[in-house]
Amino acid sequence: MSLVLTYLLKFLPFLSWARQTTPQSVRQDAVAGITGAIIVLPQGVAYALIAGLPPEYGLYAAIVPAIVAALFGSSWHLISGPTAALSIVVFTTISPLAEVGSSDYISLVLTLTLLAGLFQLILSLVRMGSLVNFVSHSVVVGFTAGAAVVIATSQIKNALGLDVPSSGHFILNWVAVADNILATHLPSFFIATLTLITLIGVKRWRKSWPNMLIAMVVGSLATQLLLLTSWLGASDIALVGEIPSQLPPLSAPLMSWDLLRQLAPGAMALGLLGLVEAVSIARSVATRSGQQIHGNQEFIGQAMSNILGSFSSSYATSGSFTRTGVNYEAGAKSPLAALFAALFLAIIVLLFAPLAAYITLPSMAAILLMVSWNLIDGHHIKIIYRAGKSETMVFSVTFTATLLLPMEFAIYLGVLLSLVLYLRRTSKPNITVLASSKGAKMLVDAKKTGMPECEAIKIIRIDGSIFFGAVDYVQTALMSIPQKHVLIVASGINFIDLAGTALLANEAKRLAAKGGGLYLCNLNGTVIKPIIRNGHIKTIGKRNMFATKALALSAIDTKLSGHSCSGCENR
Repeated sequence: MSLVLTYLLKFLPFLSWARQTTPQSVRQDAVAGITGAIIVLPQGVAYALIAGLPPEYGLYAAIVPAIVAALFGSSWHLISGPTAALSIVVFTTISPLAEVGSSDYISLVLTLTLLAGLFQLILSLVRMGSLVNFVSHSVVVGFTAGAAVVIATSQIKNALGLDVPSSGHFILNWVAVADNILATHLPSFFIATLTLITLIGVKRWRKSWPNMLIAMVVGSLATQLLLLTSWLGASDIALVGEIPSQLPPLSAPLMSWDLLRQLAPGAMALGLLGLVEAVSIARSVATRSGQQIHGNQEFIGQAMSNILGSFSSSYATSGSFTRTGVNYEAGAKSPLAALFAALFLAIIVLLFAPLAAYITLPSMAAILLMVSWNLIDGHHIKIIYRAGKSETMVFSVTFTATLLLPMEFAIYLGVLLSLVLYLRRTSKPNITVLASSKGAKMLVDAKKTGMPECEAIKIIRIDGSIFFGAVDYVQTALMSIPQKHVLIVASGINFIDLAGTALLANEAKRLAAKGGGLYLCNLNGTVIKPIIRNGHIKTIGKRNMFATKALALSAIDTKLSGHSCSGCENR
């Protein structure tokens, strides 16, 4: 029975968190869902326009994919839906192939979405979810902080009521705001400020209350009251506008070999970008919630959401940074919040579209500004700066790149830098010079203890990996040793590849030609097996490999004919 349950939880992960729901958690998820549904209204429309699609497709992409990703993913708080980065990739991939906004264009977008989902599914089936491990904590924190600043920057114009285009670029947005700051629309600024004060006040004095939802209602009601006054310009406060009253219709992506060949490169880029976005966002929230993210399960959730979404008029989706942040801050306890958000969005779209038109953009801008502030993890940023130059560099580069480059490239750059720094560290394994102590019964760190080294034999311990990237460093260290006899204590070698075993064999030859020898002791399976497998056991010599340091020193002492260094009491 337990085996059956294990398999069920593996393929149907929602069974795990569904059993842990309580009436209180359901209420909290429902409140978070309502907030998320309202947040996605203007966001979905905007992203659809970026992708070159009719506005309603941005809303369709926030219903079915959000439900599927929540059911089959691993994150408690990740909300899937349309994103700015994916929308741009969709537009640049399909716009050369069909007229933007046409029926052919929409069909190609749905086909691209299906291919991206299938590519993601293949990655999950070959268990490539471990790729998430290459996104270091410093990358996640840097990406989170940078994205928070970008989101806040994009909302400044709405909070100030400025009629400036959104360039999607951090610097250009600030330049546009600075150039038009004198044109600030005071009624819009008043609504945004009132909403922000309400947010802070409710969160401080009534923590259990849904502060975002209350602030949104207060902002919308205040806008209607301003319209009754004689304040000049109150009628120009921007509203969300009416939402199309239609649920996502069924759709059929086009399929042909020529089309698949044309769209395959774009689908792979779209699929990879979607996975990086989703897993990075899931991990960034998990660092705050204390949850463990299963990368491969998250791959499956994103793949299924895109595959099924392509048959329900949804274009490519991934984890939404803004909606996930709102979901977490609104008190969501489980993926049930995503289901509620999709359900409430469907109800709003179907029944209450006219009422949704009264939501003001300045109020939503204030809420997103607060979400952005909360996403900047000052505590972990301080820890990163104390951790050292490498972690600080990874964080700083990722943060800066997120501001200046498209977000997907910022993540790639952060991951690449993390790998480069990791390889740099592992390419220089720690080499400690040892000396005998207490009648040659112990080996101690010669530098720390001040014990004299033997004139006839060099004893070293290597801690780390001896792989192709570290061979040059280790070889340089070995060739600088003046003694003809070298003993390597190998207990700290955790990995060795073909280049590493070849290095040991070449050193054994070199020292033997000088009348000395290379000796290895305290070897474990990770060292012995590669030496045998790579055919270097004969060159190094079985007689030069010892199970313990004592056996090695005794055998070497015999070879040295009882050599004793001048002034040394040990042989």
